[in-house]
Amino acid sequence: MTRSLNGKVAIVTGAGSGIGRACALRLAEDTAKVAIWDINAAGAEETAAMIVAAGGSAIAITADCSDKAAIAAAADQTRAKLGPIAILVNNAGIAPFTPFLNTEDALFDKVIAINLRGPWLMTQQALPDMLAKGWGRVINITSSSVQTGSPMQGHYVSAKGGLMGMTKALALEFAASGVTFNMVPPGFIDTPMMRAAPIDAEAFAKTLPMKRIGQPEDIAAAVAYLASEEASYITGQTISTNGGRYMGSH
Repeated sequence: MTRSLNGKVAIVTGAGSGIGRACALRLAEDTAKVAIWDINAAGAEETAAMIVAAGGSAIAITADCSDKAAIAAAADQTRAKLGPIAILVNNAGIAPFTPFLNTEDALFDKVIAINLRGPWLMTQQALPDMLAKGWGRVINITSSSVQTGSPMQGHYVSAKGGLMGMTKALALEFAASGVTFNMVPPGFIDTPMMRAAPIDAEAFAKTLPMKRIGQPEDIAAAVAYLASEEASYITGQTISTNGGRYMGSH
């Protein structure tokens, strides 16, 4: 694939580790200038340092990607240091396991705030830059659990399902603008979040058609394609990156 990002500014949320870090590294490799946003300052700094050490351009910003004021301040910092925002990867999220009847309202609200309201606010903040240039990419990291269901994750699947719907709605609303909206629902990916989940990873991997766990770089490759010039005629779509776990069209 042609590496054609030509210094465009990308924000990746939750890029201090896991899938977000892999996406940031790949976009930098494809010549984007990357703003690493994460609530974990040390993780964000580490990702940015990895990019700079490899000859790329990156800054680290500590931000709560569910807080409107924090998002606005971080976006201003990104524009001041790198320029107008062209690519947004909404990756930041939490994925607790809680029985439905034991889920407190406060936890439900937190999951919705981070996984759904956050991307909504992030997109509202970044989209005007994209519309002004007539070019933009919004890539939402959803979840294969939206496609298959996931027990004890009703709050998480509800939030990610909302993000899937939001992606399609905005894809239609802005289809003629030069800004595309697409989503990548990861399957079972080897990340710190997955390793902390109450799942026997090796046993689960054996249930997958490919018989192995995916890597963050697998998600990053799909994101890089959707961010590229080559994907300009793709919007409202899902690239299911899951080792064959789910083969539907949504």
